[in-house]
Amino acid sequence: MNSLKNISSIVLPLNRADVDTDQIMPKQYLKRIERTGYGPFAFDEWRKNPNFVLNNPLYKNAQILLAQRNFGSGSSREHAVWGLEDIGIKIVIAPSFADIFNSNCGKVGLLCIQLNQKEINTLMNLSESKSGLILSINLEDQKIINEEYSININFEVDNFLKYRLLNGLDDIGITMQRDEAIQDFESKRFNFYPSSKTII
Repeated sequence: MNSLKNISSIVLPLNRADVDTDQIMPKQYLKRIERTGYGPFAFDEWRKNPNFVLNNPLYKNAQILLAQRNFGSGSSREHAVWGLEDIGIKIVIAPSFADIFNSNCGKVGLLCIQLNQKEINTLMNLSESKSGLILSINLEDQKIINEEYSININFEVDNFLKYRLLNGLDDIGITMQRDEAIQDFESKRFNFYPSSKTII
C-alpha cells in the first residue's frame, strides 16, 4: 500500500447523493478473483451516458472525488473501493459516508474526508465550472487548500487511520510491525503448546 501525504489534483464532481456500492461497482463484475482491473467497470451503467462526468476528458487524471451525502451506502463491497482505486481516486470528499465503505477505503489506502454541506456546495460549484477546480490536500496538516479561491478548510481524520495512510500500512503491514514479537512468540510457543506433529 502506498503512503498518502500530499495530493494536488483536479476534482471529479459527482453531484449525486446516496451513491451506493452497486452503482459504483455493479454486481456482474464481482465474479473476478483479482483485486486489480476493476477500473473499467466503475460506474458502468452511468458511463453509458456520454454526458456522465467520468466521460469528460477534463477529469481524466482526477485523484479527488467530490460527492454528496451518504456516499458508499449499500452492501459491503470491497470491489467498489478497488474500482475507485483503479481509476486513480485517492481521496473522496462528501458530507457523509456509509461506515463500512469508509472502513474499506482506509484499509486499501483511500481517504474519506467528511465536510459540512455548505463546504461541499462551495467546492461542488467551483468544480463544475468549465475549467474545473484544483485542490491540494495535506493529510499531515489535515488541510484542503486552493489559494486562487481562498479555500483553506480543516478536516478531521481518525488518528490511527492517519498513521496508516501516512506510512502506507495495510493490515499486513500493521502486523509486520510486530514481527520481532511474533518471532519471539513462535520460538517459545512449543514450551506451552503441543507441537502439531504430536497431534493424531
